[in-house]
Amino acid sequence: MRMSRTSEGDLAGGDEMRTVLLAEYEALKAEQKSRITLRDRLVYTALAALAATLALVLQPVERPNLMLLLPLVCVVLGWTHLANDQKITAIGGYLRDHLAPALRSGGPRAVGILAWESLHRTTRLRRLDKCTQLAVDLMIFAVPSLLATALYWSTDNVRPNLLVVSIIEAVVTLGFAIRIVIAADLRGTSVDDQGPRDSGERNDLTPDHPDLHLFTCATAGRSSTC
Repeated sequence: MRMSRTSEGDLAGGDEMRTVLLAEYEALKAEQKSRITLRDRLVYTALAALAATLALVLQPVERPNLMLLLPLVCVVLGWTHLANDQKITAIGGYLRDHLAPALRSGGPRAVGILAWESLHRTTRLRRLDKCTQLAVDLMIFAVPSLLATALYWSTDNVRPNLLVVSIIEAVVTLGFAIRIVIAADLRGTSVDDQGPRDSGERNDLTPDHPDLHLFTCATAGRSSTC
């Protein structure tokens, strides 16, 4: 009788832990999705700001000082873009390194759970894609700002006070560009480094219970084969 009660308690504890982990996964994926949407919209906003600034500068009435608005807008939008990108990466790392091992510790049937969080990083062109993304980010958020500052310096209506502002904007933009390069994940990722871990790996976050494969099958959409 005592062993039966212990088994029932372990089963209830396992169910509660799986529920908590599943809720955490869904909440993090929802946050990740919303941040990805915001990050992509910031790119379009930066392009719109660039077009609006060019439209103002190219008007018949020459107002070169308006070009100094572009570095401010690009840095603010770029920093928000970078902050969201960092959070997206951090969520993905947590899912791969902590949540997935906790769920996979339930037994051999849970080995492939959340495998996509790692497998999508193992493509052969990943480094090229990341380098291209870095170049795009710099061209959208850093290069226009530096060009606007340089164009202002080349005009005949450079004011001393605005010259100081432009120098500060150039320094801030250069620092921000360096920060973008540092934050870029340009490392090549191999299958061995990011693939599913050994099913024998233990994790104290999740109790060892054979019913964990039910969550695995439900997540993969293959419940009829379990």
